[in-house]
Amino acid sequence: MTKETDGRVWLITGCSSGFGRHLVLAALDAGDRVMATARRPETLAELEALGQGRVRTAALDVTDPAQIEAAVQATLAEFGRIDVLVNNAGHGSVGAVEELTMAELRSLMDVMFFGAVEVTKAVLPHLRAQESGAIVQMSSMGGQQSPPGFGAYCSAKFALEAMSESLAAEVAPFGVNVLIVEPGAFRTEFGGSRLHRSRVIDAYRESTGEIRDFVEGMDGSQPGDPAKAAAAILKVLDSDDAPLRLALGDDAVDGLRATHEARAAELAAWEELSRSTALWISRASAGSRRRAASARGRTRRPRR
Repeated sequence: MTKETDGRVWLITGCSSGFGRHLVLAALDAGDRVMATARRPETLAELEALGQGRVRTAALDVTDPAQIEAAVQATLAEFGRIDVLVNNAGHGSVGAVEELTMAELRSLMDVMFFGAVEVTKAVLPHLRAQESGAIVQMSSMGGQQSPPGFGAYCSAKFALEAMSESLAAEVAPFGVNVLIVEPGAFRTEFGGSRLHRSRVIDAYRESTGEIRDFVEGMDGSQPGDPAKAAAAILKVLDSDDAPLRLALGDDAVDGLRATHEARAAELAAWEELSRSTALWISRASAGSRRRAASARGRTRRPRR
């Protein structure tokens, strides 16, 4: 997808931990250069030291348009170009739809959807001008399925995937590629201190209580290795036939396959009713009507 003789230049959001940090390390191992960003850039000092001149850091709160533009300009000033943008900033959230406040939902969407869109829009003119590059959208298996308790989180990921699917077709003529990454449960801080927890309404304990307990106990026991995930993303970026979507982890592959099969089965089960709503005019019937109308026109007396 992107191959530069002098190494690619990455701009990555949310690098203080998890996938963002491991992507910085993987890019360094590949000989690339990175602008690593986080809301608190002091948390990136270790990465900058490891980079030995190939990592620069910048403050970037993706809900702040001024910081977005400053980070893009800093990357161009330091490295002269941007080859790979990774929208990774975000955090988990758990709570039933009724349990969420609208302020909580808007805050989540601001970071994981609107923030990602705004960073993407800030970088796109530079990718178009150089007629190359890649945009990596860190989604989730929750970008295609939404279990109880994850309505807010998955809404943000669904929205990101919808925007990215359109974006992929829009920027392909410019030589720019889009990759939507859909991890399952990986050994990040998704279920730890960064997890947003809504208030609890007792009536929802039956439908979301088990999910809440699972998320609270998952941190540190997730089966996925984020270092291997980062390596897989780089492998795709080097591929000549990269997919639009990349599922990562056994749970993501199995879960998404089950979701697709269930949707296909549901569509088939209701297909007859779905098709019955059309205003049917068969081709034969339409042709007969056109011929009849033509004949009437030929036999109609001219007006005087």
